[in-house]
Amino acid sequence: MASVKELLKKTLYDLRKDDLKEFQWHLRNDYKFPAFGLEEADVLDTVDKMVEREKQEGAVKITLEILRKINQNQLAEELEKKHKEGAVDSKAVDVDYSEFSNTLKKLLKQDYERILDGDSDKKRYLTDIYTDLYIVKNKTGGVVNEHEVRQIELHRTAGEDTSVMCNDIFKVQRDTGRQNRKVLTLGIAGVGKTVSVSKFILDWAEGKENQEILFIFPLPFRQLNLISGNRSLMGLIHEYFSCTKQLSSLPKEEGKVMFIFDGLDECRSPLSFETSKRLTDVHEKTTVDVIIINLIKRNLLPSSLIWITSRPAAAHLIPPDYIDQVTEIRGFNDEQKDKYFTRNSKPDMSERIISHIKRSRSLYIMCHIPVFCWICLSVLQPLMTRENQDKTPTTLTGMYIYFLLSQMEQMKEKKQSASLPQSFEDVVLKLGKLAFKQLQKGNLIFYKEDLEECGLDVRDGVVFSGLCTQIFQREKPVSGRKVFSFVHLSVQEFLAALYVLFIYRNKKTNPFCLTLGDKLKMIFKKNSLVNLHKIGIKNALQSKNGHLDLLLRFLMGLSLESNHNELKDLLPSLKITAEHMGQTAEYINQTIKNEESSEKSINLFHCLNELNDDSLITEIQKYLNSEGLSAQDLSSVQWSALVFVLLMSEETQEMFEMQKYRRSDGAVIRLLPVIRNTRRAL
Repeated sequence: MASVKELLKKTLYDLRKDDLKEFQWHLRNDYKFPAFGLEEADVLDTVDKMVEREKQEGAVKITLEILRKINQNQLAEELEKKHKEGAVDSKAVDVDYSEFSNTLKKLLKQDYERILDGDSDKKRYLTDIYTDLYIVKNKTGGVVNEHEVRQIELHRTAGEDTSVMCNDIFKVQRDTGRQNRKVLTLGIAGVGKTVSVSKFILDWAEGKENQEILFIFPLPFRQLNLISGNRSLMGLIHEYFSCTKQLSSLPKEEGKVMFIFDGLDECRSPLSFETSKRLTDVHEKTTVDVIIINLIKRNLLPSSLIWITSRPAAAHLIPPDYIDQVTEIRGFNDEQKDKYFTRNSKPDMSERIISHIKRSRSLYIMCHIPVFCWICLSVLQPLMTRENQDKTPTTLTGMYIYFLLSQMEQMKEKKQSASLPQSFEDVVLKLGKLAFKQLQKGNLIFYKEDLEECGLDVRDGVVFSGLCTQIFQREKPVSGRKVFSFVHLSVQEFLAALYVLFIYRNKKTNPFCLTLGDKLKMIFKKNSLVNLHKIGIKNALQSKNGHLDLLLRFLMGLSLESNHNELKDLLPSLKITAEHMGQTAEYINQTIKNEESSEKSINLFHCLNELNDDSLITEIQKYLNSEGLSAQDLSSVQWSALVFVLLMSEETQEMFEMQKYRRSDGAVIRLLPVIRNTRRAL
């Protein structure tokens, strides 16, 4: 039988934070509970104080009266009904959950002990390749209108961030003495959210961590997207975890059941927290989104733990009131980057790779992303064995060109052992079309029909596995549909840029031109790269979330004559005409002068870097090396150049001496991106 405390606890858990505060206000003012001890009390503390002072029957009576005062009549009726019945589970039979728990652990251990390591043809043991990621507690939330690579470049290392180990997220927190029950973990694409989830599950399944939890049910959104029709919570669990089919209920003690919803940004169902119907019965059938909402709102199985992962831009889909703790995965810190290369290559090779990457600040910053480390490793290891290393890439575009070339070599090897109807160029262009179309829609995952729309079939995805990862999420007894995604967002953007360049050169059309007016204008303009660049820059600057920023960088790099030989290897039919990039660089410099946003100006400087134009950077370096920098009246474009140089400086990450620069409110605003990116500012 459920105790009175259990009934009261479950009832108060259904109140939102503001309602709970109002409930406690009535306790103090109407029932003369002492204010001391209630001001910071949570649900458990409140229940304990009521039962201690008023005994069980009195606590129930007071709760019913206050619930009706604050217009929570439905909750009052449910509490009164359950109390009169004597117990919620009066007819329930005690269940031995341990057997089900052990069986589930065996199942999840099989599913999570090996993961894809960059190439969908190859699975490796997670414990062999796992490197701890840098995870911090913070209060990040809301809409993020910044390209995710920009977020990496502006990664914050401020002192108020508290690092936390993945396995400790749901343990009692030392600073508060409380356990987080609902945690939202943010991180850009490819930074390691899913791998962290996998390691958490595997450690639990192997009996190493969090053994107080009896059941962990991972339900990724990309799987939930494929469910049509109504389900109950128990029905959903039975479908995905066949070993639980004889399980008719779940334990109601605190923290015994955990649900993990990975990839909130991939959710294709409406999450209407304000209008969704209330659900309290684990056996009642409804839509998947209603089940998720009621689990998060604690209407359904309020004792459960909830872990949600998401890209930052989708964080606003869950109101912050329903989250106990926000954490953020920043990927690898500098020490972890070095550890990754050391662990996955021979000592002399790892030293050479690390040394090379550190010479390019933009590459080193990108190595915060684990998948990018894998790309660097796959590109640099074979190149570093050659005697002539003049062509070893030092720019982002160069790295991805060679990554694509390595994939071409893999495909040639596969063609020798299989009959493949399409050439490498055909596959690349079709993948590029897919990448560009889905990028414009803001999609990172897509399905068979999306591939078919671009002339691809499932076999193409399998063959070109290094770029288009085929994720065999067979929806256990559900649909069996396959889900596809590029190995990382940056790969999608590189292929999209390659497609844009090809279409512009060979088809004489500009994919950026969406309106008929734009297309008509292009007919009367000379088919030069400058015109393509101008329209690309215009589109990128107009983007609210910067989703074309990296594509623009790649487009600039691909236009360079120094990359033409490699491009011809990739796309033999590409019509290449050498063009001087001076006009494009001049246009970018002029655009920087008129651009008010520091973030967008910084991306334009990255574009100049891809074009090997460093005139503005050289100019600002002279200022930095002079003694009288603080007295200089810097122009708008010089300020932007200064911010870019400082952000790319390794020394600035540790301490930023602001007193060196012009002292004014305007200067502080200009330098905010640098200040945010610094451990200590003077």
